[in-house]
Amino acid sequence: MKKQTTIWAMLMLLITGFSSVVSAQTNKKANEDTEAWRYELEVAGTGVQGTYLLKVWSYSKKPNVAIEQAKKNAVHGIIFKGFAGDQGILGKPPLVTNSNLEQEKDEWFKTFFADGGKYMKFVSLASDGAVAAEDRMKVGKQYKIGVLVSVNVALLRKDLEDAGIIKSLNAGF
Repeated sequence: MKKQTTIWAMLMLLITGFSSVVSAQTNKKANEDTEAWRYELEVAGTGVQGTYLLKVWSYSKKPNVAIEQAKKNAVHGIIFKGFAGDQGILGKPPLVTNSNLEQEKDEWFKTFFADGGKYMKFVSLASDGAVAAEDRMKVGKQYKIGVLVSVNVALLRKDLEDAGIIKSLNAGF
């Protein structure tokens, strides 16, 4: 009985160790994909007060990596790119007006967008990670995956203002 328990414990350690290695490799690949910031944003509907509901199209060789990166891409897009309007919903400009800010505050943004970083508190998957068949496309050697996300822009703006990254809306009055 004791031998069986030992074997079971060793098997569990082996499985846990293997899943940690796989997770670390996926995170490394996701970070490589994110460094290029290759994504597209489109308005997907109206969210609750202070949030944007967006479809984020992310690119990666692995669909699950693109799905996870959609959250980072959505927050990055709100801060630096903005998005066009569609179907009677107005588009929004980026929160940042200085196009060089990402390079100027490089260390702050690296920490902010790190795995499990602060960006996570402003974004959630609106579809629980489920991807419709029409939102999964093969483009060359990569996948283009469309994921619905909700971004709490009010909290994001407040956090960026508190950090001194952007000016408050009432600054200068």
